[in-house]
Amino acid sequence: MLKKTISLATILLALTVLSCKEDVVPKPAGFLRLDYPEAKYVGFENNCPFTFEMNEAAVIKGEKNCGFAITYPKMKATIYLTYKPVHGDIVKLLKDAQKLTYEHVIKADDILEQPYLNPQKKVYGMFYRVDGNAATNSQFYVTDSTKHFITGSVYFYAKPNFDSVMPAASYIRNDMQRLMETLKWK
Repeated sequence: MLKKTISLATILLALTVLSCKEDVVPKPAGFLRLDYPEAKYVGFENNCPFTFEMNEAAVIKGEKNCGFAITYPKMKATIYLTYKPVHGDIVKLLKDAQKLTYEHVIKADDILEQPYLNPQKKVYGMFYRVDGNAATNSQFYVTDSTKHFITGSVYFYAKPNFDSVMPAASYIRNDMQRLMETLKWK
C-alpha cells in the first residue's frame, strides 16, 4: 500500500511540474518586408510630341504611335502609356479613359480621383488610385485639350492581391505621378 501511495504521489508531482508551463501560442503570420531604392528620375525624350521624367531603374520600350511600355523587372510590373492625337474628339477620349478606369469597380474597394491642372504647361488630367484586388491599381490621363491625349495604367504580372503588391504599387504610383507632373508638350 505504501508503494502505491508513493507511486501515486510521484506521478501527481510529475504531472504538476510538467503542466506548469506557459500556454503554447502560435507565432503570428509574418510578412515579407519589401524595401525599394530611393527613386532617381531622368528625362525621357524622343521624336514624340511630349517629354517626361521616369525612374532610372525602369526600362522603357517603344511601341508604335508614341505608346510605351515602362517595365519594372524586379517588381514584375509595367506602366503602359498610350498616346492619341486629338481630332475634335476630346469628349470621346475622356469618356474612354474614364470608362477604362471604372471597369475595375467590380473588384475595387474604392476609386480615388485626383485632378491635375498645370495651366503653365497646358497639362490637364486625372489620376486614379484604385484600391482593392483590381487588375490595375493606378491609372491616369493627361491632355492639352486640343492636340494631345495620353493615358497610363500599371499592371502587375501576378494575381491581383492588393495586400501583396501594395509596397510595389505605392512605389510605382509615385513614379506615375512624377511622370504625369513632369510631362511637357513639345
